[in-house]
Parts: sequence; structure tokens; C-alpha cells
Amino acid sequence: MRLRLNTLLAIVAILMPTASTAQGLSIPAEENRDQVRDGVIRLYGACGPQNALRQVADAWERSNDLKVKITCGPEPSWSKQAQLDADIIWGTSEQSMTAFLQSFPGFPSKDVAPVYLRPAIIAVKAGNPRRIQRFEDLLQPGIRIVVTEGSGIANTSGTGVWEDIAGRLGRLEDVKRFRSNIVDFSTGSGASFKAFQRLNADAWITWPEWVVDNPKILQGITISSDRSIWRDLSIAVSTSADPQASSFLHFLVSSEAQELMRSAGYVR
Repeated sequence: MRLRLNTLLAIVAILMPTASTAQGLSIPAEENRDQVRDGVIRLYGACGPQNALRQVADAWERSNDLKVKITCGPEPSWSKQAQLDADIIWGTSEQSMTAFLQSFPGFPSKDVAPVYLRPAIIAVKAGNPRRIQRFEDLLQPGIRIVVTEGSGIANTSGTGVWEDIAGRLGRLEDVKRFRSNIVDFSTGSGASFKAFQRLNADAWITWPEWVVDNPKILQGITISSDRSIWRDLSIAVSTSADPQASSFLHFLVSSEAQELMRSAGYVR
């Protein structure tokens, strides 16, 4: 009898999770539901569009009781918290959004919405001391260029953009000449902005919002239409998001919001 009882207890112990294991499985989901319905809509994403989004959020808040909290930075700096309480995640390219969703199963890929586009540009020093006017100027010897790359370790919208632009006309020599002028492959736009200043670079392939937000440091040069590369700003909403998140998203593409986003280079 004692042997049978011990055997039964052993089987029960195998089949039933421990208290700590059970809590580990259930607490995050429960905590997420509680936090995201607390009257604050929380957005997370890579830095770049955050100031334009903040302007839209401020306009929306003026006619709503809820608040919008915006957090940006490299994904590792906010991913853990976002898994607990994010209502909305934005992607600064389709590639980066797809990568984000690998860490956020509560954000269905089928519901991702591209909401704006913006073109890559050439950022130069304010005043443009090297008199750079077009992309071909970056192919000349002695031009010091910073580019943004994920380098296989970081998720950034800049990955591959310089190559797309340099190779757009199908001329290998353009890629070779451009690459020979690169002085830094930075992992992320924030790192690129710092490298541009630290290395006293002449040009940086980036997005319009960085120039808009830093007019004393940067000046933007448009890339001609035959080489132009555009990436989108997309939005993903959590399946457990605050119900008012949908109201904010509708406002995000309103005529008022479009005017605010246009000031940072984003168009529909």
C-alpha cells in the first residue's frame, strides 16, 4: 500500500507544475492586462519619429482624458518593459517591424498597419561646408561618410539603405566608391548621429526627422528620385491594448496629424 501511495504521489508531482512554475506562466499575461488598461496608452519603438509622434499625441490628449506615453531607443533598452505593458509598437521600416514581432507574440503581424513613408536623405554639417549637392558628390575621394547598419546584431531601419541607394542604377563602381568613403558602420541611428559628430564626418545617410530635430548640427540634402529609397512607419497594436488605443490610431492618420507628421518628413 505504501509503495502504491508513493508511486501515486510521484506521478502527481510530475504532472502538476510547482507553484513557482505556474506563477511564471500566468503572472506576465495577467500583469499585462492590468497595466495596459490603466488609462495610459504606451508606445514603444526606435528613435527617430518620437518627436513627431509626441506632437500628435499632445494634440490628441487635448480632447481625450487618456495620456500617451512614448518610449524610444534601441530595442534592448525597452523590450522587457514593452512585453509587459505596450499598447502600440511602431516600426521604422518593414524589416525592423518584422524583427520586433519576433519578441512580441501579442502583436499579430496580420494587423500591422503601414501609416507613413519618408525618404532617405543625405545629412551634412549645418552650413554644408563641403558643398555637397547630390549623391554623386559622395563618390568623390576624401568624403567621409557615416552609414547606419544593424551589422547582424541590431534592429535598425537603416540596414542596407546606403547599398540600395549606391547600387540603384546598377553600377558596381558606385557601390565600390561609396563604400571606400565610409568611416563608420554604426549600429542604429542614435549611434550614427554620435559618430557623425565624433568623427567629424562630411555626410550621413539617414532620415529627415534627424535633420528636423537637430537643425544646429545637421542640414538635409535631398536624394534624386532615380536613387531615392523610402521606408515606412508602421504600427502594431497589442491584442490586450487599452480600448482607446484604436481612437489614437485613427487620429494618427487624420488630416491634423498628417500636417504634424509632414513637418518631420513623413507623408501618406
